[in-house]
Amino acid sequence: MIRQLLASAAVLLVAAFAWLYFAPGAPETLARAGINLPFGPQVASAEDETRSPPAGAGQGSRPGAQAQGGQPPGGSGQGGRPGGQAQGGSPAGGGAGRPGGFGGRVTNVITTGVTMARINDTLSAIGEGTPVRSVTVTAPSAGELTEVMVRPGQVVASGDIIARFDSAAEQIEFDRAKLAVDDAQATLTRTEGLASNNVVAGTALSAAQLSASNAELELRNAEVALSRRTITSPIAGTVGLIRVTPGNYVPAQTTVTSIDDTSSILIDFWVPERYAGQLTPDMPVTVNAVALPGQSFTGDISAIDTRIDPASRTLQVQAEIPNPDGLLRAGMSFTVAVDFPGEEYPAVNPLAILWSAEGSYVWTYQEGKAVRVPAEIIQRNSDGVLVRADLKPGDAIITEGILQLSEGANVTLLDGPDGSGQTAEAASP
Repeated sequence: MIRQLLASAAVLLVAAFAWLYFAPGAPETLARAGINLPFGPQVASAEDETRSPPAGAGQGSRPGAQAQGGQPPGGSGQGGRPGGQAQGGSPAGGGAGRPGGFGGRVTNVITTGVTMARINDTLSAIGEGTPVRSVTVTAPSAGELTEVMVRPGQVVASGDIIARFDSAAEQIEFDRAKLAVDDAQATLTRTEGLASNNVVAGTALSAAQLSASNAELELRNAEVALSRRTITSPIAGTVGLIRVTPGNYVPAQTTVTSIDDTSSILIDFWVPERYAGQLTPDMPVTVNAVALPGQSFTGDISAIDTRIDPASRTLQVQAEIPNPDGLLRAGMSFTVAVDFPGEEYPAVNPLAILWSAEGSYVWTYQEGKAVRVPAEIIQRNSDGVLVRADLKPGDAIITEGILQLSEGANVTLLDGPDGSGQTAEAASP
């Protein structure tokens, strides 16, 4: 057990030293945490960075580390480890600087430009089509159906005859009422002539007038009964399926057929509550029928409900789509698109997004330095991330080399825009 504990402690100690010497920004991380180790790479303070090294000194230790006795550890003129920069201008030992831990290090970066993208500018919903006018034709009275005058799919005008019932009895009553009217009118004419010569009393004239009026009412009643034996179309439109068969007895109020006026199609759809204040009548809409792929139809919003549905928190809207060619049918399902002004946000490369305790942010390239800009993520798309940030179109966002940056660090632009409208040429590493 003791050996295992000692081995674990040794592994942790080696890992700590490896992180301190080789992890980018390890000394800065310890310095920000208030830890200043007496060994390992040190972070130079502002005063140390501005202090000139003594002339003739040959120490090649890392920046910020002071060699004791004028000589660096390990011999005169040699860097403390690969990556150290000798004071006095000569590179020490290994030559190139180690990433991180050096105040004078310059990071190579690649940038992409900021673009603007608009969201919430289109509302998509699913709707169902209904004819602009629709009538279900029923039998006004009971009787035997003798003939049907139309066929399914036929276009009829208002008042066209659809079907007829057996009307022999009603025709007899109509003829009898007509004869009664003729007789009553003749009686009234004779009575008026006699009354003008004072041959009959005034009461006889009144009785004749009353009899003539009652006969006319009976005639109108018989005419109504006879007209109910014929079914006519109340509107112009297209005839649907015939629900009855000639020769059968049809009870009153039985459905005979339906007639739809599909010169325009009304599409009912539901929108979320947050769009209620942006919808207005006559707002243009674009619809696509599931049954007609590749074809789009345009129209306007014709009606908006006055209430929000409390269960679904949606608002019912109705759009009218002209249908002069008759391609659209009642009952079709539609995808409805309504355009709005929308909201515009900066779009950045997904590789540029970093996170910290304060939230997400990006690095921008500004006059050779890295500047940190907070960026709240609004929406992630396949080609970019929309953010709420202090960015404008054309700003240079650093996408490569971002893990080695610090606020205000000097950077070298290898490729991409520089934020001023210019683009750096690609350079070989």
